[in-house]
Formats: sequence, C-alpha cells, structure tokens
Amino acid sequence: MNRRELLYLLSALAGLGPKALAQILENPARLYELTPYGDATLLYFSDLHGQAFPHYFMEPPNLIAPKPLMGRPGYLTGEAILRSYGVERGTPLAYLLSYLDFAELARAFGPIGGLSALTALIRQQKAQVEAEGGQALVLDGGDTWTNSGLSLLTQGEAIVEWQNLTGVDHMVSHWEWTLGRERVEELLKRFRGEHLAYNVVDELFGDPLFPAYRIHQLGGHAVAVVGASYPYVRVSHPESFTEGLSFALDEKRLQEAVDQARAEGAEAVVLLSHNGLQLDAALAERVRGLDLILSGHTHDLTPRPWRVGKTWIVAGSAAGKALMRVDLKLWKGGIANLRVRVLPVLSQHLPKAEDVEKWLQERVAPHRPHLFEPLAVSETLLYKRDTLYSTFDQMVGEAVRALYPEVEVVFSPAVRWGTTILPGQAITRDHLYAYTGFTYPELYLFWLRGEQIRGVLEDIASNVFSPDPFYQQGGDVSRTYGLRYALDPDAPTGRRVREVEVGGKSLDPNRRYLVAAYGGRLQRVGEAKAGYEPRPIYAVLEEYLRGMGRVKVLPNPNVHVLGRTYRVPEVKG
Repeated sequence: MNRRELLYLLSALAGLGPKALAQILENPARLYELTPYGDATLLYFSDLHGQAFPHYFMEPPNLIAPKPLMGRPGYLTGEAILRSYGVERGTPLAYLLSYLDFAELARAFGPIGGLSALTALIRQQKAQVEAEGGQALVLDGGDTWTNSGLSLLTQGEAIVEWQNLTGVDHMVSHWEWTLGRERVEELLKRFRGEHLAYNVVDELFGDPLFPAYRIHQLGGHAVAVVGASYPYVRVSHPESFTEGLSFALDEKRLQEAVDQARAEGAEAVVLLSHNGLQLDAALAERVRGLDLILSGHTHDLTPRPWRVGKTWIVAGSAAGKALMRVDLKLWKGGIANLRVRVLPVLSQHLPKAEDVEKWLQERVAPHRPHLFEPLAVSETLLYKRDTLYSTFDQMVGEAVRALYPEVEVVFSPAVRWGTTILPGQAITRDHLYAYTGFTYPELYLFWLRGEQIRGVLEDIASNVFSPDPFYQQGGDVSRTYGLRYALDPDAPTGRRVREVEVGGKSLDPNRRYLVAAYGGRLQRVGEAKAGYEPRPIYAVLEEYLRGMGRVKVLPNPNVHVLGRTYRVPEVKG
C-alpha cells in the first residue's frame, strides 16, 4: 500500500486531522490503532461462510428494492453507497463497499480475509483495548461454519477449531444447521464460546435449546448480549436437517428475553442477530429496550450506525472482508453513544497469527492437492452477488446445458455467499466450493409445466420484493438460464413477472419443460427425468471446466427490470 492509498484509507475510515495523518504515514501499522473511546468494545464479524483463505469478494452491482424501502441501508450500491457514507472512489473502503473499479482495486489492494489475518486483527484490537484498561467481547454473527471447501471436507470441525483459537465469546447460527442437527449439537459441545438464541426451541414443547442471553460486566456496567438465530431455517433448507426444532420469529419471546435481562440488572441490551438488516430495522421499531443490534445474514456493511427509533444498528459485512469495532459509551440507562470503525482485513497488509497459520497449514495439508488444483482459467470476472443475475450463475447454466443439452431451463439458488474470480485467475475446486458449498449439492433434472415455472418465479418475486420485511425470507432472486422475463418489483403479488420466454418462445403454460436445479427443493414439485442420477453441482462444473480449459463469460442478464436502472459491471480482463 503506497502513501496515497494509505492517505485515502485514513481519510475515509477515520476522519483524522493532518497531524494524525502525518504520524500514521510514518508508521502504517498505526492504521489500526484507535484512540480510546467509551467503556466497552465489541469486535464483531458475520457471514464468514467458512472462507479460510484470502480471496476476492465483490459487492453487488444491483440491489433492487421494493419502492417503500428504496434508499435505505441495505439497498445502496455503487455510487449511491459511496455518496451515502462519504467515501471517495478508489479508496480501500470503496473496495470493500462498492463494485466500482473492482478488478483494478483488487489488484491494487490484494485479496481480503483469511482466517489467519482475521485472527491477528481481532487479537491486536483486543490487546489494544485491554492495554488501555478496557474490555472487549468477540461476537460472531453466524453463517461461519459452512459453504467452503475446508468446511465441507471437515464437516465444519475446522472452523470451530478456528473460533476456539481466536477466542469467540458468542455466536448465533443459520447455515450451520445444514450440517444436520446432530452434527451441530456435537460441534457446539466443542465450541469454547457460547451459542445464544432466544428463538431456537423444541418444536413440540417450546423449550429453549440455548440461553437467550448472557450478561457481561464491561467497564463497570452490565451489558446483555441476546442471540437471534435465523428465523426461517426450516423454510430455506430441507426440514430433515432440523427435525424437531423451531426457529420462529417470535416477537413476544424476544421482548421477554430483553425484559428479563433488564430485570436481572442489564443496563444495555445488544441483539446479536442473524435476521438480516431490513428485518432488524423492523424489529427495532417494535421491540422495546434494544440499545444496539449487530445485524448479519444480508451481508451488508454499515460504516456508520443506522439509528432506528431508539436503537442503533450495525451490519457486519461478509466473507471475512472486515472486522467491525464498536466502542460503547455506557450509562445506567443504556448506551449513551458509540463509535463504529470498519477495520478492513486486507490480508497482504496485515500480520498473520502464527499459531493459526501453523494450524491451518496442518489442517489443509491432506486436502491441498484436491482443493487447489487448477481446473481452468477465467478470462472474465466471475462474481455471485446481485439481486437478479451473476456471471457465475450464467456459467453454471452454460455448463449444465453443455453436459445435458436436453435441459431447457436451469435454476441456480440466489445465495449471497461465494467469492469473486478476477480475469486471468485460475479456477480451483476451492473456488467451486466457495460458490456451491452445499451439504445438499445435487443437480436434479425434472419436468415442470409452464404454469408451474411462472408460479415459481412469482413466489420468489413475492418473497424478495415484499415491502414488509416480516414477509421477506432472505436471499436474492433465483437465477435462471434459458429463460427470459420482465420483472415489475412494484406490481401486486402474483403480477410481478411478465413476458416469460423459453428458448426465444413465449412460455406455454400447458407444456412440460425439462428443468435443472440444485441447492433447493424445486425438484419436489416436478417429475424426475427417468434414468438420470443426480450429481453434485461442483462435480458437474469440474467436468465442464476441465473440458473447456479457459472460460469467457460475457454478461447477458436475462431479466428486464421495469422502473429501475440495472447495471452490469465491467468483466473483461
């Protein structure tokens, strides 16, 4: 990082004066040395998705919002998010926040994340706080154990080991449960921190499985951390993973947990949440006594806290891009004020945690040839995040059609996790797992009638574009290949999808179409293709990539959005 880049970073992140800037230019390590503030510190990250190694992760070019929610945090992207937070284009914080100039900034600042660098940063910040006589908690917002090669190959165990090495105090959960209830409960016994969840209960009797909260004495004040795991686990994933459990969004139970924590002496209440930013904002308006929500699930990053009613909300980014440092100024009535700093995990510019580095090398050693073998080279930018479309999902469609030319429509799940591959970068199995690291990865081929396809598209649009966050169940719009349509996000339910075409012809409601899909449950409503044996999607992609050697995916969005401007990033090398 040169002086100009460092100057941009400091200006964007800290708003420092000339004297402080000059001092840090003499010693770049002081970038992460913050002046003392307040009575207690929360070191927060979320949605790591098992990404063990430094990688690239581009923010979405498009975040299409229902009209009543337009302009809110969580729906800002590109120039809009930079303007909103006063971030200059071309700075490291712009690299974290926006898709603009992504390939150039990725080459300038290098990859982000990695377990070793993140641990080193957490330890450095915690030691700094403690040296000043303060106390810090390390909080994990969930979606940590799964969706990577190392996670899949160790069934989540390696990531729990990393949490223990790092010293995570509390966590909540979502994708963790796709390992299966038995495995999750086994790993939680090995986790040295504490899983909090007011809303994970026995489905039959309503008994809680975990503590709803824990009260900590910080800076002479009592601070309660309440846990909220993802409320739609049973809707989003096969029910067999969590048989006998309920994850319902229960406002009454949450209010009771907050009230009970207050009755036990908590002066401030922090909700460690995996609800998503919009749902957390709605809860902030309806649940009394929440001082701060640390929001995960939707992969948003808020350089400044969002004030909703009497509650501050801070979102914790994703993929190991940043560590959020939240310093609290406390009083008997709760949180008097707070300071939020985004600490970017620029892995080339941070020290490594030597013990984590050694542990990681040993853990990966048996799997290294499998994970890091080059399968092909991408000539263009491959990315995942977007409301409607991505070049990675287009490549999936091309791969499925190349291997199964009889398939007419391909559905890909719109998960927010993944990675980004730069032009000229080799694609490895580790990359494929970062995109397709499901514990239910099978690609199914099955028949659907045209009216069923339209119904699926309408149901997805109803979920994503509901103006009421209580009716949104997370995720973006499922991607399709071989199919084109127009989308009106502001139309009434059941009338958002128009002009559907398959293979250049209008969708016939009565005709059967051969569909391919993975990472979901769509195959349940169709008729399985006779003689086809489902295969893991990453095996299908590996076969395709090996056959191609080099891939070039030029953007070709297949959804026309009415009433919105839709942007496609530059993807050429």
